[in-house]
Amino acid sequence: MTDVDTASSARPPAPNVRLESEELNPAFVAAIAAAVSRSDGDGLAQLIQDLHEADVGALIEALEPDDRPRFILLLGSRFDFTALTEVDDAVREAVLAELPQDAIVEGVAELPIDDAVYILEDLDSDEKDEILDRLPSPERVALQRSLDFPEESAGRRMQTDFVAVPPFWGVDQTQRYLRETADLPEAFSELFVVDPRYRLVGSVPLDKLLRASRNTRIGELASEDRHRVRATDDQEDVARLLQRYNMLSVPVVDDGDRLVGVMTVDDVVDVIQDEADEDLKALGGVRGEEELSDSVWYITRSRFSWLFVNLVTAFVAASVLDVFKGQLQQMVALAVLAPIVASQGGNAATQTMTVAVRALATRELTRSNALRVVWREVRVGMLNGFGFAVLTGAIASLWFDSIGLGLVIGCAMVINMLAGALGGILIPLVLDRYRADPAVSSGVFVTTVTDVVGFFAFLGIATLWFGLS
Repeated sequence: MTDVDTASSARPPAPNVRLESEELNPAFVAAIAAAVSRSDGDGLAQLIQDLHEADVGALIEALEPDDRPRFILLLGSRFDFTALTEVDDAVREAVLAELPQDAIVEGVAELPIDDAVYILEDLDSDEKDEILDRLPSPERVALQRSLDFPEESAGRRMQTDFVAVPPFWGVDQTQRYLRETADLPEAFSELFVVDPRYRLVGSVPLDKLLRASRNTRIGELASEDRHRVRATDDQEDVARLLQRYNMLSVPVVDDGDRLVGVMTVDDVVDVIQDEADEDLKALGGVRGEEELSDSVWYITRSRFSWLFVNLVTAFVAASVLDVFKGQLQQMVALAVLAPIVASQGGNAATQTMTVAVRALATRELTRSNALRVVWREVRVGMLNGFGFAVLTGAIASLWFDSIGLGLVIGCAMVINMLAGALGGILIPLVLDRYRADPAVSSGVFVTTVTDVVGFFAFLGIATLWFGLS
């Protein structure tokens, strides 16, 4: 049966052919696109039946841009808007711009607060306000409260669905409440104990609740939450807290210590991934928000600025060569070997810089251990410098039949590898000290240092050694 036949049959393929090694089967995507072109909503519902929202998100990205909003509208109430939290920001914004406001309101109303915030926060303020005004009062108030917190804060990421009970309840009453209450969260691992003003007293894990005597008061079981976080705390700091102490969740309180939400480990997995992705892109001079789905013009504009800075620093390094142009004309070998010294120092600096930037981002590199780490990198730079000095010196001596040239490049290699190690660790530390993002800014400065020092060291030592002028 051909792909066309499969699409026209409108029968869902077997579950094992929808995904191949966690990727969507191209034939399955083609069947979805064919159903969209036929406006076959029932066929679409059959095709994506029981498909996880993450895979539905991948499916939306795989469709042509014009088919994405049609896909959602054809499914109607059968479409889970959670899938829109799994797509690139650019795709989500484009899809929401094409959807009728009624569809957005209906879809957002069914979402947990943290997912609804994730979808709404990137909309224009006017459109966001219009959607909020059309939501039922409880959902509107909860959403507005979360949206009022700063971007990338715990208040934006937290879930507002949690279980809270007073400390004077007994275990028996609490268990009955959990059994008989219909609107509890779908999944939770602990309940929180609050006083009459909703200030957080502590928490009780479910396993502890199940093992306790029926007449025991909940307040006696509650353990004080030493790791509560503020709603205004940075989401990355909260993610690091959960990671460090192997916690499944952490309560979120406001400035009055009133419980307002909870952040769970599945929330911070996304945070950790987003922050790591942002740092990795920044090391390459790419904006953290750049996505594969962005337009050519947007990507061009976003990358141009740092490419321009790189061009300026390249001219700075080239000016060093201009200073020694007379020596380069007298001895062509210098022009051949100079880039090797600069390049090797730059590579060593990039290695050090990558480790330093990541350690700063995860708070592993701090003022308390900075000197020890700097001294370690200096020793690594010196050892690598001496090792490559021997290698490059031997190769240069044999290549140009000059022992002196081998000694010159060997000395320059040690100097530049040491400069690369120092630059790779000190520049990120200085930038972080003055609250500049080291992931974004370090690369340009580190490369400039190793180019300038490498050229100066090699050509300067050669000028002295060979008596060039």
